[in-house]
Parts: sequence; structure tokens; C-alpha cells
Amino acid sequence: MAKPPPFAVLLRDLPAHRTFDMPGELVSEWLKGLPMRDALGAPEADPAAGVGHADLELYADGEHVFATGTFKGHLHVACSRCVTETKLVIDDRVQVTFLPKNEMPADDAEPGGEDGAEVNEDDLDLFAYEGEWVDLEPLFREEFVLAIPYAPLCREDCKGLCPQCGIDRNSATCTCEKPLDPRLAPLKGLKLPSA
Repeated sequence: MAKPPPFAVLLRDLPAHRTFDMPGELVSEWLKGLPMRDALGAPEADPAAGVGHADLELYADGEHVFATGTFKGHLHVACSRCVTETKLVIDDRVQVTFLPKNEMPADDAEPGGEDGAEVNEDDLDLFAYEGEWVDLEPLFREEFVLAIPYAPLCREDCKGLCPQCGIDRNSATCTCEKPLDPRLAPLKGLKLPSA
């Protein structure tokens, strides 16, 4: 038998209660390539990328494995307005099902389709497994990736960066003027007769 991955639970050990910790280096590997993470310019194996802790009950019903519990942690990404480091806190309830790979719903998308596979709401919390263990790593990775909003903010009223000089408008002010719309430039010197 091959050695199980670090976040695996052997099927023969179910039911089981397990806790898992995810260090920053692993979190940074999982988030590699995401724009709001890469914008920080952090090192490859960044111990400050974030951490995670899962506390799960796992049990099986036939070949279906169920995991319920909590997932807590945090991660660091760039603010979408000012690009400063922003901490995102994760505090989720986990309730997922692991199915044998051959029982997973098929992708209904036709090759070359524009919209990709249609996913039913019931399929969102399904993960595949094969062999003698259930690997929880895809679940943990997904928890971190889905915790990042489309445009994360350091705070709701973040003023962002000045588009002309690049100064952080949260901590300083600048004298830059809003640029003139180039379509209106010919009208700049126009003098209208007074009535």
C-alpha cells in the first residue's frame, strides 16, 4: 500500500475524529498564482501567508464518506485598492461528502462550451476519493481559495492609490489633479461670448 498523503484518513479507521493544522508555507503554495496573493511579492514558501485548523468528525455510510466540523484560520492578500497586506479571517462550518471517483457527477459541459460545466448546488460540497483513504487536502485548499473575495479590501472606506503619482491616499495626500478627458481637450481654451 502506498503511503497516505499528510491530510488523509484511512477508510478502515472510520468513524474518526481528526484535527489538522496547515502551516503558512503550505498555504502560500496553495494560493500561488492568485493575483491578490502574488501582488504582495511575498517569497515562494511564505510562513506568513496564513494558517488553518480543521476539527472534523468523519464517518462512512457504505462507500460515501461524510466530514462535518469547523475550519478556522486566516490568510494574507493584497487590498484591491491600495495593495497593502490585508488579513482575511476564515471561520466556516464544514459539511462535505466524499464519493468514490466513479460516482462523481459528470461534467455536463460540451467541449468548447463557453460557460463551462454546470454545477448543481448539491454538487458544491462533493469531493472525489479513490483507494483506501480520503484525502482532505482539496477541501482545505478550497477553504483558503474561496475565502478570498473578488476585490478584497483592507477596510471598507479604503481610498486606494492615486492613479497619477501612486501615493497611498489612506496615509497621505497629494496635489495631483484629475486628468482632463482627452476628448474635451480641444474645448479647454474656448472662450464663450457673454450674453
